[in-house]
Amino acid sequence: MTSQSRDFESRASTNSAIPAKLFACQRRTQLSPKSAVAATGMGEYQLVECSVGECTAHRYNVPMKIQDFDFDLPAGLIAQFPTEQRSSSRMLHLHGASGELWDALFADLPRYLSAGDVMVFNDTRVIRARLCGVKDSGGKVEVMVERVLDAHCALAVIRASHSPKPGTRLFLADAIAVTVLAREHDFYTLRFEHTSTVSELLERYGSLPLPPYIARPATQTDEARYQTVYARQAGAVAAPTAGLHFDEAMLAALRAMGVVTAQVTLHVGAGTFQPVRVEDIADHKMHREIFHVPAETVTAIRDAKAAGGRVLAVGTTTLRALEAAAEAGGGELQPGYGDTDIFITPGYRLRVVERLLTNFHLPRSTLLMLVSAFGGLENIRRAYRHAIDERYRFFSYGDVMLIEKRP
Repeated sequence: MTSQSRDFESRASTNSAIPAKLFACQRRTQLSPKSAVAATGMGEYQLVECSVGECTAHRYNVPMKIQDFDFDLPAGLIAQFPTEQRSSSRMLHLHGASGELWDALFADLPRYLSAGDVMVFNDTRVIRARLCGVKDSGGKVEVMVERVLDAHCALAVIRASHSPKPGTRLFLADAIAVTVLAREHDFYTLRFEHTSTVSELLERYGSLPLPPYIARPATQTDEARYQTVYARQAGAVAAPTAGLHFDEAMLAALRAMGVVTAQVTLHVGAGTFQPVRVEDIADHKMHREIFHVPAETVTAIRDAKAAGGRVLAVGTTTLRALEAAAEAGGGELQPGYGDTDIFITPGYRLRVVERLLTNFHLPRSTLLMLVSAFGGLENIRRAYRHAIDERYRFFSYGDVMLIEKRP
């Protein structure tokens, strides 16, 4: 069985990597408006000041269709279980400037790093965000909490045969009465009618939210393996999966050779699994996620760059947090905490890191668009074709890519 999409490399338009028009950014962070790029005509550009709420950016975006990010993936390559050991995955190395590919092992990662380089990790922790139950009408529902808003309210995605309307009562886990307060697009605001807090109820009654492409219930093994070993800040509903490959021995080995490790937090939301439903990706509305880039991480990155070191982002969520903070800082990385819907697509001008460690992503996904922006669209097409031919494992429990940024 394969997906119903066409080949990622061969079906793409021949001019899809060539900028032809631009569109303004549509992101929100907590800081002030900065510069953005707007089009003055086909293939003709100028830098202008553009305000879009709290944040804008220097950005060249290529007009692309969702089909540009489509490819056939044999179902047997979707990893359903983690490897026996965290660090035993395969690794495909892509050099963005030349497009060259090398097959390697994740255990070889220290060979690609030097003393003084910085690796930045996302320290978010996956919460037990999934709850099952019934509506007051008796119909079954599944609730995936996206974000805890306060002690008794949460933002959530609801799966049901008929979408519940505001005022609908839900009864979850045979223990929790919930009222639907409002709906905005795919997300519902819920009030938990209980003396315990939402966080306490999730910990007591919730289950681990494995991705929808893992076709089995979560087990005790997943309780450990669908968390990074360095997870600290509770709030994600999906793991930052590039970090799942690291064990304590690998982290210790990297630190011993003089590699600096730093942290950001970006709470991965349920929107990471939401499909892109528009034909023109410029029309896609990105989901919002909370991020935090601490001052010590900014200092570590600045010091490394000043000394000639390189910065490696462990995962797309780490890259998004750093780029969101750089946009909020007017193009210069600054410490910050905010709420971002940054959407990185081919043509975006990346500022902060030179290297990205990331798993293989779903067809038509925003994450595939991000890695195409980082490594070059044609390079990523070729790399994914190679990965399929060589039977790399895909998605959350799959293998990993080390991508050198395309200049």
